[in-house]
Amino acid sequence: MAERMLQFVRLSQAQPEKRDVAARRSDFGEIYREFAADAAAEQSSRCSQCGVPFCSVHCPLNNNIPDWLKLTAEGRLEEAYEVSAATNTFPEICGRICPQDRLCEGNCVIEKGFESVTIGAVEKYITDTAWEKGWVKPPTPRQELPWSVGIIGAGPGGLAAAEKLRLRGYQVHVYDRYDRVGGLMIYGIPNFKLEKEVVLRRWQQYEAGGIHFHLNCAVGQDVTLAELRERHDAVFIATGVYKARDIEGIGSGLGGIVAALDYLTASNRDNLGDAVPDFASGALNAQGKRVVVVGGGDTAMDCVRTAVRQGAAAVTCLYRRDKANMPGSMREVKNAEEEGVEFAWLAAPEAFVGDAGSAGGGEGQVSGVRAVRMHLGLPDATGRQQVAPIPGSAFTIPCDLAIKALGFDPEDLPRAFDEPALPVTRWGTLRVHHRTMMTDLPGVFAGGDIVRGASLVVWAIRDGRDAADQIDAYVKAKAGNKLAVAAE
Repeated sequence: MAERMLQFVRLSQAQPEKRDVAARRSDFGEIYREFAADAAAEQSSRCSQCGVPFCSVHCPLNNNIPDWLKLTAEGRLEEAYEVSAATNTFPEICGRICPQDRLCEGNCVIEKGFESVTIGAVEKYITDTAWEKGWVKPPTPRQELPWSVGIIGAGPGGLAAAEKLRLRGYQVHVYDRYDRVGGLMIYGIPNFKLEKEVVLRRWQQYEAGGIHFHLNCAVGQDVTLAELRERHDAVFIATGVYKARDIEGIGSGLGGIVAALDYLTASNRDNLGDAVPDFASGALNAQGKRVVVVGGGDTAMDCVRTAVRQGAAAVTCLYRRDKANMPGSMREVKNAEEEGVEFAWLAAPEAFVGDAGSAGGGEGQVSGVRAVRMHLGLPDATGRQQVAPIPGSAFTIPCDLAIKALGFDPEDLPRAFDEPALPVTRWGTLRVHHRTMMTDLPGVFAGGDIVRGASLVVWAIRDGRDAADQIDAYVKAKAGNKLAVAAE
C-alpha cells in the first residue's frame, strides 16, 4: 500500500480541468472535462487510507471510499466500480452534483494541510468508465418473485428503491406524473451540472431490467392511492417536494416575477427539445434581461448560472446572509463568480418595484427589487447567526426578471392522493415510523424529501435503498403469516 497510496505528501490536489469561462457561458455542457486515466490514478493515490475514514462516515450512503480509491490507484477500475455501486445506486450522478465540499471531501483528514482527495471527480470517472466499458448491467434478478411493489415518484429515491427491489426479484411498477424518468434530476438540475443523457440511460437500463414505468400518471387523478394498495403488495411514496416557498409584499404580483422551479423546468425542457411556450415568449427566458435571483442555496446557483447561459444582460444574486453562511455549495458559488454573476451579500428583498400597469387594471412589469442591508447577530437555537435589517439602508437593484429561489415545501399529499388517512407532520411532510419507514397505512412506505423536507439527492438515494430493505422484510413477513394461517 505504501508504494501506491499516501501520496498526498508529494502530489498536490488537482481537480479535472474546467472548460474556458467564455466557452462554458455560451452553452449548457458540463463544465468539467474528464479525468485522464493516469490523473485519476494519481489523485486516488493521495488517499491516506485512514483507519477511521471520515469521508465514509460523513457520506449519507457510507460509501467505501478508501477502498475504491485504492483500487483506482492500482488500475483495477472494474473492481472499483463494483465496490462503488455496492452502496450507491447512482455514483455517476453523485460524483457530479453532490456537495462534496460539505460531505466527503470536506471531512477528508488531509484537507487541512494538503487539500482533500478529489473524491467526487474520481467517483464520476470510475462510473463513466464503467458505462463506456459495458460493466453497468440492467438489474436482472436471479429468480422472479410473485409479489409486486408500486413506487410513486421516479426521482432518485424512487429509482434507488426500484433497482434494489428488482434485483431481489420483485415486480416493480413506478408511477410518475411527468413524461420522463428522473424527477428533479431531469427538470430541476441544469445540464452544466448534470447532462440529461446521464439520467436517461439509467431509465433505459431499468426498463431493460424489467422495471415498469407508468409516466404521465398523476396519483389522485389517473389512479388513486387506494387502487395502488389493492394492486400491489406494498407502496413506496417518494414524490419529493415541489411546492415553492414564496414571499409576499409590495409588488409581489408584478409580471416578470417567477418561481425558480418554473424557470429551471422551462430551460431544461427547451434543452431537451420540448416546445415551451413560456420560454419562447420570453416569460421564462433571461435573454437580454437584467436578472435578480433571491436566495442562497444550490437552486439559486442553478438559476443564476442558467441566466448567464441564456444571455442575460446582468445577473445578481440577492442573499440575506454573508458568503460564509450560504447554504449552497461553495464550489457552485465560485463557479458562478467565475461566470460573471454579481452577489449582493447581507441584503434581503423588501419590495418589488415596477410600472403602474395598464389602464385595464394589469399589475404591470417588475423593474427592480428594493432590498435592505442586513446585520448578522447572535446565533439562534440551531447555531446559525440571526439576521436583522439595518434601518435606512434600502437600495434598489434594477431588473426585468426576478426569480424566487427560496426553497421548497411539501404538497398536500392527503388531498392530492385523495387519502385523508395519510399521516403528515406539522411541516406537511409524511409521518413515518423511522425504524420501518412505514406510514400509519399498512404497507405504505415513504422516504426522501417528502419525509425529510427539501434535501440532497444522496439522502434520497439512501432512503430509497433503506426503504427497499424494509419493504422486502414487510412483504415476506406478510406472506409468511398468510402461509402460517393457511397451514392451520
